[in-house]
Amino acid sequence: MLPLFLFVMSSCSKDDDALTDNLGEFNAKTIQHDGVERTYHMYLPNNFNKTNASPLVLALHGGGGTGSRFEKDVSEGSLTAAAEARGMVLVTPNGIDKRWNDGRTEHFGGDSMYDDVGFISAVIDRMIEDYGVDSNRVYATGISNGGLMSFRLALDLSDKIAAIAPVTAQVSKAVESKVPDFPVSLMLVNGVDDPLVPYDGGCIDVPLSNQCRGEVLSTDESIAKFLDFNQCATLAETEAIIDQLPNDGTSVEITRYNTCADKADVVLIKVIGGGHTWPGGAQYLPPDLVGVVSSEINASEMILDFFLSHTRN
Repeated sequence: MLPLFLFVMSSCSKDDDALTDNLGEFNAKTIQHDGVERTYHMYLPNNFNKTNASPLVLALHGGGGTGSRFEKDVSEGSLTAAAEARGMVLVTPNGIDKRWNDGRTEHFGGDSMYDDVGFISAVIDRMIEDYGVDSNRVYATGISNGGLMSFRLALDLSDKIAAIAPVTAQVSKAVESKVPDFPVSLMLVNGVDDPLVPYDGGCIDVPLSNQCRGEVLSTDESIAKFLDFNQCATLAETEAIIDQLPNDGTSVEITRYNTCADKADVVLIKVIGGGHTWPGGAQYLPPDLVGVVSSEINASEMILDFFLSHTRN
């Protein structure tokens, strides 16, 4: 069972293996952080050339998931396909015990809380040093627990992260007082009928459980925070609702805030009727547990196109 999602893949190899990694497939890597061997998976597109400074996308699995299962269980291969088509390097790390320290304590219980911000920061540094990725084009996405972790990375690593695109996630109340040092562009992809991370804020639920795993702000409150961080005008552009497939039970409304400082943007992808799922991805659990998957959009393509339009100044 995969209760909440946030994905990144695992890898294991030495620092000087850049020339021996296979292109067009995932390569396993490891890195030592805080005395613990951490794992991540790295996908190099077929046109990868270390001298070209490729963009880097970090994709974070959800609670109960792993990086190596992200593509099959969540995006159904669409994220890798989008990265390959755009010449982007994709890294899917593993959280310890299938979870991320996004700031909440409730999903750790009495267990130790690991330094996942430091781990991700170290992975970014490794990718810059060994693979020549562009330090000004580093991005983070993720689903559920991974989406909440993406928000935390924007708040704690704004000196390294240019843009984030959380899916089925909001700003956790545990980190709501944090303020990023630099603007970070945001694309937020949320299902209105998400039964686990409530669109309008409140307690995070777990399938078949009544336990509260911490609280999140509402989607609108999360957007408002980034409008403030990025000094955006409140005037928004809302596109016509996308409903090309009436039988899938969903439609999509896109609202863009384009007038922000330092060329930052804030975009809300509101999936009406959508659940705790990745649009265009897999129905990884029954709809009565996680809600339905929207087929109206390909979230992977939209997210990566959004990333490519932003660079850290």
